[in-house]
Amino acid sequence: VLTKEILTKEVLTKEVLTKEVLTMKVHKPHDIMLSHLFLFSLLSTPAISCPDNSKRQYSHLVKRADNTADWTYDIDYNWGALRPEYALCQIGTQQSPIPLSLATGSSQYHRPTFENYDRNVSGNWTNWGYGPEFNLAHPPNDYTGLPSVSWGDETAYLLTWHIHAPADHPVDGDSSRAELHLVHVKADGDYVAVFGIRIDPGTTAADDNPFFAQLPQPIPFVTTPGISPEEDPPGIEVVQDVQMDIGLALDSVDRFDEFWTYRGGLTSPPCAEGLRWFVAQKVSVTSTDQMREILGACTFSARSAQPVWLHGVNEQ
Repeated sequence: VLTKEILTKEVLTKEVLTKEVLTMKVHKPHDIMLSHLFLFSLLSTPAISCPDNSKRQYSHLVKRADNTADWTYDIDYNWGALRPEYALCQIGTQQSPIPLSLATGSSQYHRPTFENYDRNVSGNWTNWGYGPEFNLAHPPNDYTGLPSVSWGDETAYLLTWHIHAPADHPVDGDSSRAELHLVHVKADGDYVAVFGIRIDPGTTAADDNPFFAQLPQPIPFVTTPGISPEEDPPGIEVVQDVQMDIGLALDSVDRFDEFWTYRGGLTSPPCAEGLRWFVAQKVSVTSTDQMREILGACTFSARSAQPVWLHGVNEQ
């Protein structure tokens, strides 16, 4: 339970952080009340709908009347104590991200098949408050014309992609400089899967990455993470009708020929679960200049790796 209002990131200095920690009473896992377990049962499946881009509710972009978020990546260890609806951040069994290992091998199940990625698609180019983001254009409440991916009896449609820095998923203890997330929804707009691509710089000019070479100049991150771009407050720029070939991102990692997959959730509050994660084992390589440009538009946005529990890594 918090006895004070959580400060926004802009004023979270070390001195203030120390003061706030001293005035908190933090629930330990074994102290969670049964009421939180009830909340867990309600939140165990993501209920975040995703209508057309002009009114979308994106997992990382927390809409608030005062244009501030009540959480930050810098102190992610206590998200579950901030609000009752964030309880899963602390008591969830399939939280994301998780540590991965090459020793686990590549998944033999849920192999993805990509359709309609190899073409230019239009959308809005912006910054989600922590790094570059691209939202694909589509008719209101109709996602079936977007690039799609299938595995088993599931079909999902690419709604948006964004970048985290550093990478969310450490592999054998090491984290890449950044990570690209391709966020997919079902035909009804509910989130269903995220495809993660780790990004690192190469050593020569020949490492210029065709996917990043086609992108417009990155829009710098804003000073108030958590603001929704469609509200268009001061300081947020949105460039519309940008075209790009997202299939080039898939090509950079051999179209997920080797990958990890697991049952996970959102990497920010409310930490809802029920998503299928795919993480490419191959790293997408950029030139030094490209990586510097990416990082220059980013601010810290990596949640701490969560304990592997009921994630079913590479399981059917």
